[in-house]
Amino acid sequence: MEKIKKEFIRDCVRHLNEYTKRVKICLDMLSEEQVWQKPNEASNSIANLMLHLCGNMTQYVLSSLGSRADLRERDKEFSAKGGFTKEQLFEKLSGVVHSVIEEIQIHDEESLLKTRTVQGFEKSGIAIILHITEHYSYHTGQIALLTKLMTNEDLEFYKGMDLNAKNRV
Repeated sequence: MEKIKKEFIRDCVRHLNEYTKRVKICLDMLSEEQVWQKPNEASNSIANLMLHLCGNMTQYVLSSLGSRADLRERDKEFSAKGGFTKEQLFEKLSGVVHSVIEEIQIHDEESLLKTRTVQGFEKSGIAIILHITEHYSYHTGQIALLTKLMTNEDLEFYKGMDLNAKNRV
């Protein structure tokens, strides 16, 4: 079981780092104004999505798994209309991701199986890590789409890779 835990954590960490790199690629292609631009009132800006990711990962991992106070103010993540440069947003996001990675790597099997209440949901440590990994993926996809719509550019996430390679059995 320890081997499975290590592989699960290792893969989640790899994905978290990959999503952070993709967000950085997007930010580097955008102006300060574009980062805060909403496509419409029913949607969020890239900056709002980044603030939301920070809040979500902090609440789920640093507060719940890490037993720190839950100080999240979720509505402010979406109502913000400025206050951070894209560099500050990236520093905030990458700092949270770094702290999250440190936190998830220290938990043993017992801790990962323990159920906690987070954001009103009952989740095991494993479910919490799975949630923040898939949630980060989901919003990274939104950030990528918004970037493509604003720049009309290929993001080159897979530059130099042969994505037509066949599976080896």
